[in-house]
Amino acid sequence: MSAAEAGDVFHRARGRTLDAFSSEKEREWKGPFYFIQGADPQFGLMKAWSTGNCNSSGDEWEQEIRLTEQAVQAINRLNPKPRFFVLCGDLIHAMPGVRAVFSGHYHRNAGGTYKNLDMVVSSAIGCQLGKDTHGLRVVVVTAEKIVHRYYSLDELNEKGIEDDLMELMKQ
Repeated sequence: MSAAEAGDVFHRARGRTLDAFSSEKEREWKGPFYFIQGADPQFGLMKAWSTGNCNSSGDEWEQEIRLTEQAVQAINRLNPKPRFFVLCGDLIHAMPGVRAVFSGHYHRNAGGTYKNLDMVVSSAIGCQLGKDTHGLRVVVVTAEKIVHRYYSLDELNEKGIEDDLMELMKQ
């Protein structure tokens, strides 16, 4: 999926809400429902597997993107709609052009670099297991670099995004 296509998907999703998950409505049993669980789109593995080189050769994602789009289309056609969709397992096998991977689940800020790939772990909005505050990571992506900064919720709410990050987006 190109950046333009991803932007289009985001644009179409903007403003939509999921009333089923709002506050008090979820505290009471409302009857049976279903959800969809998908696993292992593992972008890049199909080429690697077909070439017999699973340690590399995963630089093409077209097949996996097509299948993932097919899965989303099938789910969107269901009636009644599922309550939610969970995607588990390996999301990617190889990362052509990827310079950083952002994740969570550690409930504290962490990370490192391996072979020019930054691994960035952001602390939690909720329960903190380290000394970090409840917060969010702002990530600015330009053609030349990726710059990220973790903000406490209070800091982001009171001060917003710092000027140097905002300046990067104007370039």
